[in-house]
Amino acid sequence: MDFVALGKTDLLVSHTAFGAMSLGEVASDEEASQLVHKAYEGGVNFFDTAHDTKVSEQRLGNALKGMRHDVFLSTKSTSKGAQALIEDLRDSLEALKTDYVDVFQLENPEKDAVCSADSALYKSLLSAKESGLTRHIGIVTESLEIADIAVNSGLFETVQLSFNVLSSDEARRIVKTCEEKEIGVIAMQPLNGGIISNIPIAFGFLNQFDNVVPVWGVRNSEELQQILYFTEHPPVIDEDFKKEAEKLRMFFN
Repeated sequence: MDFVALGKTDLLVSHTAFGAMSLGEVASDEEASQLVHKAYEGGVNFFDTAHDTKVSEQRLGNALKGMRHDVFLSTKSTSKGAQALIEDLRDSLEALKTDYVDVFQLENPEKDAVCSADSALYKSLLSAKESGLTRHIGIVTESLEIADIAVNSGLFETVQLSFNVLSSDEARRIVKTCEEKEIGVIAMQPLNGGIISNIPIAFGFLNQFDNVVPVWGVRNSEELQQILYFTEHPPVIDEDFKKEAEKLRMFFN
């Protein structure tokens, strides 16, 4: 497993992250725990979840019992209120059975929350960091416009956005800007919501970016085994690979 610095945070995370939101879709607590343990044994030390998927947070917290200080946790809240944001974080900490998370993220925030340090939501986020409830702060967004504003505001340490082999030139520009500004990129939807079926192409594309940590949703041991396989045996990035990746991108765009 390769490990990369998540932006200018002090987090050295596995280049493959576990999207724990999908643990809520697993048949049992025991099966969820087995998936988390198998991922950890395969070198994964970064787990991303969300307050809106309470069962997933609870299952992840149970699975990581005795392992918390060996892994990094990120979660997120869709709250639009400053006080509610802190309440969501405290709720998540209880579910995850931990005193802090490593990254706490605003999920799908409005423009005013990401462009100014004077916004109530940002102040609440900063307060959470200052009080030790989270070590680092970031945003999650489906909007490239919001991502761009957040990156250029200089207020956030991480940005989570949809990024994969089908992503537009604008998305790639934002990722490049993040690299220049040392902002960690967490890539959701590495398979573009299931549209991409070619796992080697999807994995190989993302593996080219040292500043991007893809979050792979895992629902069963077969999916996890495939992800761990390509983690240890990444596709060769040659001219043929690049041609196939661009051909796939052009087909869907």
